[in-house]
Amino acid sequence: MLEAYLMEWGGMLLRWLHVIAAIAWIGSSFFFIHLDASLRAAPDAPVNAAGQPTQFLAWQVHGGGFYAMRKYLVAPEVLPKELTWHKWQAYWTWISGFFLLVWVYYAQSELYLIDPAVMALSPFAAGAIGIAALAGGWLFYDLLCRSPLGRNDVVLGLLGFGYVIAASWAFSSVFSGRGALIHTGALMATIMSANVFFVIMPNQRKTIAAMVAGEVPDPKYGKQAKQRSLHNNYITLPVLFLMLANHYPVTYANSAAIPVLVALVIVAGALIRHFYNVRHADHAKSPWWTWAVAALALWLAFWVAMASSPGGRERLGLKPLPEAKPIMLAGLVPPPAEVANIVTGRCAMCHAPEPSWPGILIAPKGVYLHEPELIARQRHAIGVQAVMTHAMPPNNLSGMTVEERRQLAAWVAQKR
Repeated sequence: MLEAYLMEWGGMLLRWLHVIAAIAWIGSSFFFIHLDASLRAAPDAPVNAAGQPTQFLAWQVHGGGFYAMRKYLVAPEVLPKELTWHKWQAYWTWISGFFLLVWVYYAQSELYLIDPAVMALSPFAAGAIGIAALAGGWLFYDLLCRSPLGRNDVVLGLLGFGYVIAASWAFSSVFSGRGALIHTGALMATIMSANVFFVIMPNQRKTIAAMVAGEVPDPKYGKQAKQRSLHNNYITLPVLFLMLANHYPVTYANSAAIPVLVALVIVAGALIRHFYNVRHADHAKSPWWTWAVAALALWLAFWVAMASSPGGRERLGLKPLPEAKPIMLAGLVPPPAEVANIVTGRCAMCHAPEPSWPGILIAPKGVYLHEPELIARQRHAIGVQAVMTHAMPPNNLSGMTVEERRQLAAWVAQKR
């Protein structure tokens, strides 16, 4: 029981840190993209050999004060004594997110990550595949950006889009639907953080080193960093959706639909960011059409998700999906008959492929409890929800008794 409490509290604290760091990172990222778009040539700015201004200015008002934000095309003539670096928001977002992934999905892989009906994996193999995919995914993306194809932003964007869709398909062919969604989001988030760590920050250091040495910094470093920063900006909203989607089983009820959902969400999120990027530069040129296309993409995602879930298909009059027989994971033991009867009698009216409880069309959290094999897989979750906290059944709608909870507690406490 103590271990269960520690797992719950550890996961909550890691998630808390992850959200705080992500808010700080996304906030600063959005602000600087907005700032870049709103900059105008400074009236007192000198010009370079090509006759272009070398300094840009934007006025901001906030909290009762006025701020003059000045940007140098390459670098100022004199390095300031104090310089604020925006990096730790990105680093801590990834560090906390990675440990949260390990804590929830790798330490409890039998519950969240492994679906033996998709691929029978050991916990070690599942974790190794996930970590290798994140590292390899960044390396492939980085090579793509550094290749000749990376010189064309449109081509690079299309290739990156296709790459993420292919990765989501690969994940859904290996992991559970929930695991596939979180790893697709984690791959994109790893690319974002690695852009900061391996490209943006090193290039800024090279610029400063050149200034310290009395040399003129090479503008290419700023251009490379700007390209990666813009990539981060456009994929931020899709990453947030995928991170939240793993809490909503309607998005992963059918793994076959995950690549389509990922594609539609990326289109919607990127277009919303494009609208604001253009609008910040010139309100008169605001591309309002992007909202219509983004709304259409999300509407299509809604129907794809509904048509791919068991309850949704029934409501739409579509042919039911073939129901796969649950497969027992190695090392798990089916629960005693009395435990199985309690769970199926008190919980399976909601936690089944086709819930019978009014208003519920898909099992909450994607948890199925209508077969002994599935009950065995959810042993930890049952202990947390029905024994530790009495959170389930919600408001005890199905009337689980104190004695039944004691029987569940005894089963959960047994060694496998």
